[in-house]
Amino acid sequence: MAQPSLRPPTMTDVARRAGVSHQTVSRVLGDHPNVRDDTRAKVLNAIGELGYRRNSSARALVTRRTRTLGVVASNSTLYGPASTLFALEEAARAKGYLVSTVSLRKLTVKTLSEALDRLIEGGVDGLLTVAPQQSAAAALTELSTPFPVVTVGSGSGAGIPGVTVDQHLGARLATGHLLDAGHRRVWHVAGPEDWQEAQDRADGWRAALAAAGIEPPEPPLSGDWSPLSGYRAGQELVVRAGRELTAVFVANDQMALGVLRALREAGLRTPHDVAVVGFDDIPEAEFFAPPLTTVRQDFTAVGRRSITLLLDRIEGRESSPPRIVIEPQLIIRTSTSPSPPP
Repeated sequence: MAQPSLRPPTMTDVARRAGVSHQTVSRVLGDHPNVRDDTRAKVLNAIGELGYRRNSSARALVTRRTRTLGVVASNSTLYGPASTLFALEEAARAKGYLVSTVSLRKLTVKTLSEALDRLIEGGVDGLLTVAPQQSAAAALTELSTPFPVVTVGSGSGAGIPGVTVDQHLGARLATGHLLDAGHRRVWHVAGPEDWQEAQDRADGWRAALAAAGIEPPEPPLSGDWSPLSGYRAGQELVVRAGRELTAVFVANDQMALGVLRALREAGLRTPHDVAVVGFDDIPEAEFFAPPLTTVRQDFTAVGRRSITLLLDRIEGRESSPPRIVIEPQLIIRTSTSPSPPP
């Protein structure tokens, strides 16, 4: 009985099996248009029969491209960064690229420099950063890279191309929805101070109140994006606001979950006594008690546009604008109205 070959099949093996030249196999693999359909079919059949896989190292020597994109992400266990990271990986695969990710607990000049060294050693064609903190923007501007860089999220540095969701607009939509329902005082539970997204949402809340001629209750309470921090903020709100507490805009859905529990324990009903709006539209939001009105971010669009923007820079194309802003969507559920629209 013949022993199976331990050597992986080569392009020459594919050419021999298909009865074509080595150059023809190369053209098929490169999706060259000047190949007859029947010839292309023979080559693809041979590739399938032999289980041929392209040698990425050899291809990189010829093209000087690894078709690998580097991603530096911080706080990637949180819903927003995790969803963004997944969307980037999915969009990269659709374009025929692999993703090499370095996750950091905190992004500083030192940790970013170390992450870049690792990615440069591994060979990447470009870099995406998922680091929404204001300190991350400062770190990016202090470092030079040998490849194009695109920021993903609000924490963008000056002059660095990037893609973001309009957090300011999302906050205005959330606050405006509560004002339209007749609430004359809308409280806010903000995210961490160093997060640009938290700052943008707080600024949007203030802008919506200012447009309605209403003085915002300052300073807003803040949390760390967790349900526990939202719960504690909700307890403080009940004491601080008293009878004026009729509406709350919370900077993310997980903190809103904590706020809802604090209101319940204080004997306040949602939305009959206090209306609540969150941000993100996490998968569990529609199953909260009551289902949560929130602002939805299109992470799939963020991933797709970010990859396109980076590949345009890698290929030397300027077809994409240097800064892409995606609009969020208000999702109305029963936490702001007993009978939301369908």
